[in-house]
Amino acid sequence: MTPLITLRAPAAPIDGRNVDTDQIIPARFLKADRGQPGGYGPYLFHDIRRNAQGNESDEFVLNRPRFRNARILVAEHNFGCGSSREGAVYALADCGFRAVIAPSFGDIFFNNCLKNGLLPLRLDEHSVAALIYQLHHAADAAQTQVDIDLESQTVRWQPPGDVAAASHAFDIDPFWRECLLKGVDEVELTLSYLQQIGQFESRYLTENPWIHAT
Repeated sequence: MTPLITLRAPAAPIDGRNVDTDQIIPARFLKADRGQPGGYGPYLFHDIRRNAQGNESDEFVLNRPRFRNARILVAEHNFGCGSSREGAVYALADCGFRAVIAPSFGDIFFNNCLKNGLLPLRLDEHSVAALIYQLHHAADAAQTQVDIDLESQTVRWQPPGDVAAASHAFDIDPFWRECLLKGVDEVELTLSYLQQIGQFESRYLTENPWIHAT
């Protein structure tokens, strides 16, 4: 996985509360070979992104020129609810997304994001609604830019006009923060401490020889 330290990228809004994992990637695509070019990316939001003929719908937000290079998704309450399919996270990651901002997430989806290098970032509902509104009505590309700093745990964007930039702090479990900063999963993070683990075990056995006493 690629480390995520800071990210400045266009953000795209997804309307609707309770967007479930079947909308993110329909179940029939889960048997596809993720090793193919684009991975699961072509199936992201397939049934609402494309019409009955399989062509892209001009109405869907990710098909609009302004949002085609979005790397941050901004969603409403309970994003990623429904089934536990990890393919929903694969589809977002394979489409280039590195973060999803929402007031709340489906629990399993939230954990799957963290395990696959995608930052699920919780902000209060009012701030998320304001950002979604701004993205829909952005007058230029600058108003779609969002800055995420995982080290300082802040996210910021510039509202239209002369208003000061909106800056918000967010919480993240320290363990997963370290994984994302280093670009590793939980197993790789544990293995990176093998030397320290070995030193501890050696010292512990020296200080407590009775452990191996027969």
